[in-house]
Amino acid sequence: MPHLLHIQGMPYVPGVVSGNVRRGWDGEDQIALVRQNEIGPLAKPPAGIIVVDGAPFSHLLIGIRGLGVPTVIAGEAQAARLTEGMAVVLDGGSGIVTTDLAGTSLPALRPPTPVAGQPVLTLDGEAVYLRASVRSANAARQAVSFGAAGIGLVRSEFLVPESGVLPDADFYERTLRAICELAAPLGVTIRLLDLAPDKRPPWLPPIDGVASALGLQGARLFNVAPAGGVFRAQLEAIGQLAAGFDLRVLIPYLVRYEELAYWRDDIARWLPGSVTIGGMTETPSGVLDIANWLNAGDFLAIGCNDLMQCLFGADRDLPAVHRYLDPYAPVLFRLLRQAAHRAGTRLARVQLCGLLPQLRGVLPVLLGLGYRAFSVESTLIPYLAQTVRATDAGSAQGLAEQVCAAVETRQVLEVLGLSPLSCQSFLDAQS
Repeated sequence: MPHLLHIQGMPYVPGVVSGNVRRGWDGEDQIALVRQNEIGPLAKPPAGIIVVDGAPFSHLLIGIRGLGVPTVIAGEAQAARLTEGMAVVLDGGSGIVTTDLAGTSLPALRPPTPVAGQPVLTLDGEAVYLRASVRSANAARQAVSFGAAGIGLVRSEFLVPESGVLPDADFYERTLRAICELAAPLGVTIRLLDLAPDKRPPWLPPIDGVASALGLQGARLFNVAPAGGVFRAQLEAIGQLAAGFDLRVLIPYLVRYEELAYWRDDIARWLPGSVTIGGMTETPSGVLDIANWLNAGDFLAIGCNDLMQCLFGADRDLPAVHRYLDPYAPVLFRLLRQAAHRAGTRLARVQLCGLLPQLRGVLPVLLGLGYRAFSVESTLIPYLAQTVRATDAGSAQGLAEQVCAAVETRQVLEVLGLSPLSCQSFLDAQS
C-alpha cells in the first residue's frame, strides 16, 4: 500500500472537495497549488485552492474568499510534498489535505442558510447580525441567497468603469443602484472611496504618499486630486439614490476623533438626513477612543484587518511577515474588550469587519465580548450562523474572559480547543 500523505495546513475557506493537484492558477476542476502572487482573475474557479505560505489578511487572499472555493494555506515544506497530478481530498474547514481518499467523507454539506434580512439567534436568544461585504452587484445578489442580515460593506474602491477611466456620478448612480436593487430588501452600507497602495484603480496616477501601508489612504485622500473628485461623485450618486433605498455611508480609515467630526459634517451637507453616517476605525488610537467617536458618528465600524496590521507592526499584504499578524494573540482580544467596555450600551452601533470573526473559534469569543454585528464574506454566512446558533452568549462571556486572561497564543488555542498545527501560520514567527 502506498504511503498516505496527510498535511495539516491553516483552514481558510470551509468545504470539502477532491481533485488532482495542479500547480498554477488555471486548474479548472483541479486543486490549484499557487503562491499568493500567482492569484489573478478566473473564467471559472478551481475545485479547491492551496495557497503556499500566503498572507491570510492580504487584500488578495481575502478576495478569493468571495469565490466560496474550499481553501487551505500551507507552508513551504508542506507544499513541497505535493506533486503535480496527485489525487487529494482538501478540507478547507479543518485545514487538512490528504491522499486518503477512502477515509474522508465527501462532500461536507453546507449548513442551513439563514433568512435574509433577519438576525441569527444564539442559544439564549441574543440577536446577531451577519452582514455581507460585497464589491459588485453579483456579490449583492449572492449575499441575499446566503442569508445576509444586510450589506455591511460595499467596497466602493473596487467599482471601476470597464474602460478604467475616471468614474463620475452617473457611473456610481448606475452601479450603486444595481447593487441596491439586487440586495433588496436588505439595508446597504456604502464605504466611501478607500484607496490604498494595494488597491490602486487604473484611473489613479502616482501620488506622493500612496506607497506604504501607513501612508495616504482612505479619507486622507478626500482632499487630494483626482481622488477627491471621485469621492464627491460618490456622494452625488448616493444623494440621488437615498430616496429609494435604505442607505448608510461609512467614512474609511479615520484615526482621530477630529477627522470623524470634520468629515461627518462635510458629508452631511451633501446628503439627505435619511442617510446615516458612520466612521471606520482601523487603528488602536481610534478603537481606544470609541466612546468619543460614538458621539460623532451615527454608527462605527472596526476594521480588524488593518487594526491588526497597526497593532502588530506588520504589513498585512507581505507573506514574509504574515506570522506576526496573530488573530489568536490575547492582547488583540484585550484591546477589543476595552473598546466594548468603553462603548457600553452603545456597542450595538458598532460593527466588526474583516477576517477575524470568520476564523475558527473566534466568533464565540467576540460574542462573549458583547459584539453583535459583523461584516463578513457572504459565502461564510451559513457556517457562521451555525456557530451563532450553537453559542450561549452568557457562557461565551466566560470564554472571552479566559482568552483575555491568557499570556500567549498557545494558551488561547488551548482554551478554544484548537490544534496549534491548524494555526501554524501565526505561531513561531522566528522559525
